[in-house]
Formats: sequence, C-alpha cells, structure tokens
Amino acid sequence: MIETARLRLRVPEAGDFDALHALWSDPVVMRDLGPVKTPAHSEATLARHQRYRDSDGLGFWVVELRDEPVVIGFCGLKPGAPGTPIEGELEIGWMFASAHWGQGYAQEAARASLDWGWANRDAAHIVAITAATNQSSRKLMGRLGMTWFTDFDHPGFPFDSRWRESTAYRIVRP
Repeated sequence: MIETARLRLRVPEAGDFDALHALWSDPVVMRDLGPVKTPAHSEATLARHQRYRDSDGLGFWVVELRDEPVVIGFCGLKPGAPGTPIEGELEIGWMFASAHWGQGYAQEAARASLDWGWANRDAAHIVAITAATNQSSRKLMGRLGMTWFTDFDHPGFPFDSRWRESTAYRIVRP
C-alpha cells in the first residue's frame, strides 16, 4: 500500500469491482481512453492487472481517499503495451472518476506511483501513452516532468478509431 497526504493506493479487492466498473463504463471518463467496458471487459481488465502483479510485481492500484474509503480512481505501473513504441518499458497510467477531476488527485497518485517505480525498479525511465486528443493526460504528463518522444498509431484500436492516433511521453530517472 502507498499513502500520500490525501490518498491511499492499494491492490484491488473483490469488493472494488462495482466502483471500478463504474469508471470503465462511464462515457465521460472513457471519452479519451477507449470504449466503455462491459462487466466482462472490466473483469478481464482486473484479471490482466493481477497477471502483471503475479508476473512482474506491477499492476495498477485502486486509488481511494485516505479520510474515507471511497474509490476514486485506478493508477499505477504496468508493462508497456505490446506492438507499441513502449513495449517492454515501465508504463504509468491513471484514470479517475469525473467527480474527482481538477482536484490534483491524479497528479498526487501518479507522483506516488513514479516514486514507487524509482524505488522498486531499475528502469532508466518510465513512459506513458494516451490518445493524441487526450489533452488532460498530456498536460498532467508535462506537470509530472514527462516529455513527448513519439506519436504512433495504437494497434489496439481500429483504423477509424478516435483513439488510434496516440502519443508517448517519458520521464528519466532522477
């Protein structure tokens, strides 16, 4: 578990499914991330992150408020997506319920995740990707000290998808 001034980042538990699925099935939250998920897709996402934990000691954490155990997001580190310029790299990512946007929670959780990565991995850098249209994530990447390094077509989306045109950022080990 990781604790910050306002947040707790922890491994997902069975009781977190409804809150996480609410994020993944919310069209506002998913607007710049990908298609909304069905319950089966949400279960598959949690299973994939459990495999990352089992095989690499990585995987996103549930983000909840320290003062009250309310799940507000999903953030952490994972192996970079296959078939992309970050394949095999250490990738950071985040998503938060829209009611918690604009309050600095994503930056706080991402900084804690970066700190954990530097302390527990020997990676020379940590990377992030997002849809080119996702200006909020791109701005956060900049605030975290990440810099752009390439644009690419994400193979996980169809050619006509608004999420296919993607961009990648990195931050070098301090």
